[in-house]
Amino acid sequence: MNFIFDMDGLMFDTERVFIKAWDYAGEKTGIGRAGYMVHKTLGMNIKTAYDVWKEEFGDKYNQEEVRKHSKDFLEKYYHENPTPIKEGLYVLLDYLRGLNCKMAVASSSPRWEVERHLRSANVTDYFVGAACGDMVQNSKPAPDLYLKACEILGASPEACFALEDSKNGLLAAYRAGCKPIMIPDLWQPDGDVLKIILAKYGNLEQVKCALETGDLNLQEGKCF
Repeated sequence: MNFIFDMDGLMFDTERVFIKAWDYAGEKTGIGRAGYMVHKTLGMNIKTAYDVWKEEFGDKYNQEEVRKHSKDFLEKYYHENPTPIKEGLYVLLDYLRGLNCKMAVASSSPRWEVERHLRSANVTDYFVGAACGDMVQNSKPAPDLYLKACEILGASPEACFALEDSKNGLLAAYRAGCKPIMIPDLWQPDGDVLKIILAKYGNLEQVKCALETGDLNLQEGKCF
């Protein structure tokens, strides 16, 4: 069985850093603290998120200025701080590698950002490759990123578990034909999502525990 990992909010606690960055950028550009837009754009790539920002702020929104100030904040933050790691990441990665599972990343973030965080966390070598937001036409919740990740793995979607924290990501994985597993971050599942996920765990180490105990069946892709 293969595993596909989302990045922001799943492997790394970066969504909360984005909230700070967008609060900063919003104040700099005169639209006010805009960190709450992280919740409105979870799982989306830059192009799709732009439409949501434009709808929210109208003519007051200047994409280039917001991106510039966000980038300034993030570059300073990550120059002074390592990428924040979500609980259980290394434990799960080591366990899956010990089982000879193949792993890939499916992130709406651009490729340069994905690679930067993977390097910072020293986890690049765990993954066969990464499907990134600037590599596909349609953002999550469309299935494109997960289908690309399956292509990178050389596996059928039915043979892939997908680890996600956002509604858009879980829908994308489900629509691609993968087996979605949720580890909530900023958002808790609603009724629609609970119908499509295979399981929900509190952190990544709990996924490892479920595999060890057989609650999550690696061969059959079932949850008991």
